[in-house]
Amino acid sequence: MIIDTNVVLDVLLGRDAFVGNAARIFSLVERSEVEGLLCATTITTVDYLLCQSLSRKEARQTLRQLIEIFEVAAVNRSVIEGALRGAIADFEDAVMAEAGRLAGADAVVTRNAKDFQKGAIKAVDPAEFLAGFKGR
Repeated sequence: MIIDTNVVLDVLLGRDAFVGNAARIFSLVERSEVEGLLCATTITTVDYLLCQSLSRKEARQTLRQLIEIFEVAAVNRSVIEGALRGAIADFEDAVMAEAGRLAGADAVVTRNAKDFQKGAIKAVDPAEFLAGFKGR
């Protein structure tokens, strides 16, 4: 699975309404119970946002912690071309879905599943993912 930026930010920013499920997903990945990917663009977006409230050193330490837990799905020419050909309207979402697909992800875990409906891989919200995981 590839984790959408909004789910990563739920954990990093401690967003009360969402942090519980997002943190449980992080924990599953950290314990290698599921394989989790982050899109390379998520890393750059998170860095930009963290640098707004943390020192550069603290922001980079947070990024190091993220990449210790998650693999990173590359964004290259193939990803961009696939995103351009795809049916997802939002280009950033299209890039994430295509990067995930090419990296072998079977789903995007996002709080905006409707934005990924026309993608090549399914989209599930964190609660739905966790409910499905319990059934394994």
